[in-house]
Amino acid sequence: MMHDVKQGLEKGPEAQKLQPSGWVASAGLVERWLARSERVDTLLEGLATNLSSQERARAQHLFYGVVRWASRLESALAGLMTRPPRTKVKAVLMIAGFELLEEGQKSPELRDGGYAKVIHHAVERAKTVCSLKESGLVNAVARKMAARLAEPPADLAVEFAHPEWLVARWQRQYGPAVTRQLLEWNQQPAPVYARWRTDAPVPDFLAPTQWPGFFEVKAGHWDDVRRLANEGALYLQDPSTRLCIDLLAPKPGEMILDACAAPGGKSLFIADTMKTGKVVALDEPVAPGKSDIRLVRLKENLARAPAGVEVAMIQADLKAVNTVFYRNLNLPESYDAVLLDAPCSNTGVMRHRIDVKWRLQDGDFARHGQAQLELLHAAARLVHPGGRLVYSTCSIDADENEAVIKSFFDSRAGGPFKLARSVQALPWKDGHDGAGAFLLVRS
Repeated sequence: MMHDVKQGLEKGPEAQKLQPSGWVASAGLVERWLARSERVDTLLEGLATNLSSQERARAQHLFYGVVRWASRLESALAGLMTRPPRTKVKAVLMIAGFELLEEGQKSPELRDGGYAKVIHHAVERAKTVCSLKESGLVNAVARKMAARLAEPPADLAVEFAHPEWLVARWQRQYGPAVTRQLLEWNQQPAPVYARWRTDAPVPDFLAPTQWPGFFEVKAGHWDDVRRLANEGALYLQDPSTRLCIDLLAPKPGEMILDACAAPGGKSLFIADTMKTGKVVALDEPVAPGKSDIRLVRLKENLARAPAGVEVAMIQADLKAVNTVFYRNLNLPESYDAVLLDAPCSNTGVMRHRIDVKWRLQDGDFARHGQAQLELLHAAARLVHPGGRLVYSTCSIDADENEAVIKSFFDSRAGGPFKLARSVQALPWKDGHDGAGAFLLVRS
């Protein structure tokens, strides 16, 4: 068993006496994120189950806030300590820094009192999750952070906590004004949306939106939402997902392949739309000895498909298998429609996938584009004459959208196809996640 004594991951006796607290839980999440660079979604899967719904929401809010604003908080901390503190102490300071940023949005007469409250609370928590001596350090450093965070940085990348290279890329593509809109969008907590799946009356805590079938989940009803999701009445899903499904236009009785299916939200959407027919959900197999929560979710989602839709889940590399593979599994060798929702940079969904910007590298766009083109070629071979192929991403970058489609049509594989329709959702214009979707029809 691994012990991270230097990182302070074990809870001391004083910390164990604390009642389950969202603030304390968030400190543990931030500490692990700082120490091990674990993915945010993986860390949240392990969040303590003894937290109340309110405290769990508090933990996620604080944790997300720190990750979302990490470089701004690091900048505010720079040079304030003669030597690096324990990771747990840094986690406390980062959480306090995020709360100070939140207070800074308030009017001046409320802000100063809010700063004092945040610092006092962080110091008191530090006494239990860290030590009495370290709580003094938290007090001194947090006061200096407050002064720094009160002044907006001149640098756009620091102000909105994004990598400088990514901000520069967006400025070249969209210009400074639109880039600021995108950065502002990314830094706001994302609303929770649900797609209603039944003919039953919609509960009052689901607010209608401008997108038919999609509702905004109001706060304070998470237990109800969880129950309805388990019953199959709703599925938590951003309205942007409708774009590729609308282009695919599933019809009753069709055979449809979802070629990059996990975790299965779009497979379920296809099944709900067609009502009858067959959906084959394919995704890459998990490595031996490993587990993949996305494949677990895919299996769960397929189990909720309407009774009239036959579903099949297969684990395979789309690029490596041929028609013989499908024939041996008694599956169709070609399909009425194929959805390729390709893995991408996720630049359109940074409100939700808040740690993506810290993992992305400038060269990833070209690398993704090449991989996406290979997947598109493989998917095209599975569309029967007269069938439809939808290529989609949750990227707003042309290298992963228009450039991939152009390369496909520049190749021989594009010959039997024509581009019938396309759509590009931009968050600052459309009010939901960004996405690109392209409908290709085979002659």
